[in-house]
Amino acid sequence: KSKGTSKEVCGYPLSIFFIVVNEFCERFSYYGMRAVLVLYFKYFLRWDNDLATSIYHTFVALCYLTPILGAIVADSWLGKFKTIIYLSIVYAIGQVLMAVTGSFHHIFLHALSMVGLFLIALGTGGIKPCVAAFGGDQFSDSQDKQRRTFFSVFYLCINGGSLLAINLSCYSLAFGVPAALMVVALVVFIVGSGMYYKAEPQGNIMLDVCKCIGFAIKNRYRHRSSQYPKKEHWMDWAEDKYEKLLIAQIKMVLKVLFLYIPLPMFWTLFDQKGSRWTLQATTMDGNFGLLVIQPDQMQTVNPILILTLVPIMDSLIYPLIQKCGLNFTPLKRMTVGMLLAAIAFICAAVVQIEIDVSRKQLLCLYTLKCTKVHGFIYVKYNSINIEPPFYFYVQIDNVFKYCHLSKISLPSFESQCPKLNCNYLYLFQCQESITVAEDIKPNSAHMALQIPQYFFITAGEVMFSVTGLEFSYSQAPNNMKAVLQAGWLFTVAIGNFIVLIVAELAKLPEQWAEYILFASLLIAVCFIFSIMAYFYTYIDPAEIEAQFKKKLNADDEDDKSKLQKTEVEMVRKDSNKSHDEDDPAKQTKM
Repeated sequence: KSKGTSKEVCGYPLSIFFIVVNEFCERFSYYGMRAVLVLYFKYFLRWDNDLATSIYHTFVALCYLTPILGAIVADSWLGKFKTIIYLSIVYAIGQVLMAVTGSFHHIFLHALSMVGLFLIALGTGGIKPCVAAFGGDQFSDSQDKQRRTFFSVFYLCINGGSLLAINLSCYSLAFGVPAALMVVALVVFIVGSGMYYKAEPQGNIMLDVCKCIGFAIKNRYRHRSSQYPKKEHWMDWAEDKYEKLLIAQIKMVLKVLFLYIPLPMFWTLFDQKGSRWTLQATTMDGNFGLLVIQPDQMQTVNPILILTLVPIMDSLIYPLIQKCGLNFTPLKRMTVGMLLAAIAFICAAVVQIEIDVSRKQLLCLYTLKCTKVHGFIYVKYNSINIEPPFYFYVQIDNVFKYCHLSKISLPSFESQCPKLNCNYLYLFQCQESITVAEDIKPNSAHMALQIPQYFFITAGEVMFSVTGLEFSYSQAPNNMKAVLQAGWLFTVAIGNFIVLIVAELAKLPEQWAEYILFASLLIAVCFIFSIMAYFYTYIDPAEIEAQFKKKLNADDEDDKSKLQKTEVEMVRKDSNKSHDEDDPAKQTKM
């Protein structure tokens, strides 16, 4: 189908409506599953907090590494349409596997859930660089305004799907509904097949860039001796094989990629809202009166704030700063965004200290009346989230003794949805054989205490992520946008790997101390980034390319004029020679 020939509705190609619905369903599927993932690891698979956090961030990192593979496959081999179809099938299979494993308790199914997560990471990451670009392909050159509106609606669908998906209750729903929605997304996308403009693969600019950089490095290594003249830039060593325009474009991209080096630290903190912060919420009271919030549902604060803060920042905050005469450049915005993320983790540390204090008061000061008998300690409590070891002052025969409750035997109904409001009866073994039949009061720290940290992390996201993408696109040539997109997603993946490294190396006994450590690391990286930003010179890639092409054209004209002069001189010489041969006098003299 030719570009721009699709039927139109309200001035928009009909085909994009299928793409928008597909994106909404896919994002609903992804965020619905991801919201409860760390809780699934903790309560269903019975992993501890550290292991649950590690596997969660490994999964997220894979989701942001696979877009590079998806972009290469789409641009070099299958094209965007077929790549989306095939990887969506892989994606749907992964979601179905997670839905099955979330409904049954079996060691084989637990292993199968890891296969499901890998397929989801491959699917969601692989189609990530393709769907938005495929939607943009549906517009003709005269529909620039409609194309910009499409990308705004596309971003709205991402956050809308995220917002609605995080309100699912238990694992069978949290995995089953996303699986169904992913199948719907695939069906909707296929239904619109006949209306799409499907561009043929034109070769992958990412591969060209990598080959050019590789050749420059190898050629520089070959000519490392002092006898060879030095180049102005190390990429100039690629001139023996590649066009000067391509080399100039790569130089512009490398300047931006150099600024990306400190960025993973921001994502290290940002993505912990789905792991550490969710686990933190499990130790808090979610009763908001008429509404009872579950730990994973606190993540809805993020998309709600995004939809609120983005227009406020663009229409009020940034213009107000500009009117005050301050040059609030994109790199300065990103620096402030990093500082806001660090403040968010300081807030999380303060909340964690409050949680720890309340839990110590609950566990150490609460007196249980007991009688000395043979058996176990039975502690009955109402929907409370406390983890062993427990410490109680126990009264036995009018004498208070310090009791350490560390061994725990979980009841079978724990395999059900852990969010049910029911009385849990946990079995402990103590140093003294006693029987206890007392209710423990729920944790006093309220989930509302997490709202400030969500506000700061979301404000940081708006200033860092949105501004960063805008800056990156403004500083790169048109044919290098995909390269920077891949680089940006790669920083997210590296950030999630940093969580694993820091958490394993630090081994801090207190969670609040780990929050402070991450905040300190980001502040240090922010200082380094501010220095790099200070020495960065903003450019206009389109103008540089135009000047470069003009220079190349001028050089070509000079070459042509020189060639023409050479040809004219050769013709004159040939003409003179022929005249000499025709002159009898000169022939005799010779």
